[in-house]
Amino acid sequence: MKLKDIEIFTVAPPAPGWGGRYWTFVKLTTDDGISGYGECYASTVGPKAQNAVIEDVFARHMAGESPENIELMFRRAYSAGFTQRPDPTVIGAFSGLEIACWDILGKARNRPVWALLGGMMNRRIRSYTYLYPGPQDDAAAFWTSPDMAAEAALRMVDLGFTAIKFDPAGPYTIRGGHMPAMSDISRSVAFCKAIREAVGDRADLLFGTHGQFSTGGAIRLGQALEPWSPLWYEEPVPPDDFAALAEVARGVRIPVATGERLTTKNEFALALRAGTAILQPALGRAGGIWEGKKIAALAETHNAQMAPHLYAGPVEWAANIHLSASIPNLLMAETIETGGAFHMALIRNTITWEDGFILPPETPGLGIDFDEALARAHPYAGDRLHLEMQEAPCDWRHGNRFQGGASGE
Repeated sequence: MKLKDIEIFTVAPPAPGWGGRYWTFVKLTTDDGISGYGECYASTVGPKAQNAVIEDVFARHMAGESPENIELMFRRAYSAGFTQRPDPTVIGAFSGLEIACWDILGKARNRPVWALLGGMMNRRIRSYTYLYPGPQDDAAAFWTSPDMAAEAALRMVDLGFTAIKFDPAGPYTIRGGHMPAMSDISRSVAFCKAIREAVGDRADLLFGTHGQFSTGGAIRLGQALEPWSPLWYEEPVPPDDFAALAEVARGVRIPVATGERLTTKNEFALALRAGTAILQPALGRAGGIWEGKKIAALAETHNAQMAPHLYAGPVEWAANIHLSASIPNLLMAETIETGGAFHMALIRNTITWEDGFILPPETPGLGIDFDEALARAHPYAGDRLHLEMQEAPCDWRHGNRFQGGASGE
């Protein structure tokens, strides 16, 4: 069994577009006719350029190889061009291809992927969701309204969620870490207070920041949030500043979480040494399922937990689920609400979300039924990035806002 053919699907989810502007799926087929699907969560270049990278990584490091030789193929990609260092674009391309290999291997052996990773550890995977506006909400006002966020949190908790995430501090600029405006801190406190009052102790609060603050600014904000006891303080400083992360971890009495923008075990090891309590790998960027398993093992040695990140499509979600099912130090896994309507349609509803938990598939491979016709019916033809940061600086006078990952056009 050798890897032979590749096909790439660049898919634009319909409005409201939760999960990003587009998703990049890959289909690999072996010389004996077994196909597997993966998803690349890499967005540092436009989709045409990224697809060229994916094709190059496949042709250069994987074509003609057995899909079993994941370690060998990873080392080829990781070391390409005499680099031997994490590269989010190349490793992101490899990650989706690697996920497709596991799908092939599970189908070839008639077993779900989790069974090839050490077996079933978690038969029910606790899930969490970001708070999104509902059809009854003013979408523009939602992101800065503590009351709307509290109502959304209560809706999600009533569905069964025991953890919900929000990030009211905005904005996300290209300018690196900044000191939050006092209005940013006040709004963040108001969100925590309103949501805690709405859900009580029925759910954990997960506070996100997307790496936007200076060290001192992150500590100021984090200390202001402590009375509402969030379960985590996510990416409080820029993702590559591990010394700053360590200082925040020492200065704030909220567990620090990070990982959605990190790639390979090497960067996650640095995060653990900095005192990170919760790792959040996005398997379509971090190196794939096998690298995720190694990251989980590293976390075990630091008494840290795993909470795989998802702001992409349903194939990365499926990969996250199989990893989550197989590891002992799972905290929870991100979900787009209860699965996301278009997410679920793309995999023909082959993953089950039930009362706050995801049930790992029992069918072979990733256990999903990818709808190629639906994917082809929603192509992305633009040249923008999956997510984009603003160039304008903070607005100290009129306030800051961030529309929660809404792609917009």
